[in-house]
Amino acid sequence: MSNPKIAIIIGSTRDARFADKPAGWLFEKAKELSTDLDFDLVDLKDYNLPLFNEMASNLWMPSSDANAIKWQEKMAEYDGYIFVTPEYNSSIPASLKNALDQAGKEWVRKPAAVFGYGAVGAARAVEHLRAVTINLQMVPVRSAVNISGSDFFKVSPLGANGEMSEIEAGILPSVQAMLADLAWWANATKAARDVVSEDKAA
Repeated sequence: MSNPKIAIIIGSTRDARFADKPAGWLFEKAKELSTDLDFDLVDLKDYNLPLFNEMASNLWMPSSDANAIKWQEKMAEYDGYIFVTPEYNSSIPASLKNALDQAGKEWVRKPAAVFGYGAVGAARAVEHLRAVTINLQMVPVRSAVNISGSDFFKVSPLGANGEMSEIEAGILPSVQAMLADLAWWANATKAARDVVSEDKAA
């Protein structure tokens, strides 16, 4: 059986975003640490999603916007997701919330993990995102990664703008725990979805 495919999704689309640095580091580190998952790095900037303006979620009827359909087709490729997010006013970026709303059936019964960064490690955004994923019928995993406080200012352009290697030792245990959770749930939910698909095809 092939490895579950995981999308590492960059949730911020600001030109001045910091997200590229931790997302790129996570992508390389995940490939190094996890032999039972395959990873892609997915950037919301590449999809030019409009604000959600469909009649309903594609759980109920097909979407009409070509960019939304392109996004849905991409998300359908994956068996789980890691959302890389900052915290904006105690929540996730509007770009990420909109991207979550633009898909529906693609998320169902798949695990979601979160990698947050900011002065408080995006803690409030992480909790809000978990609530959103539950409503989208995803499985939020317990372990998350948070870059916060002095670590954030060591690597952020708002501070010393150092390399991710400077804080790696401190966050690596959280990354390993997150990947372990994600692997268990991705394999479990993929197997269950495959059984349901086989039953429907019979």
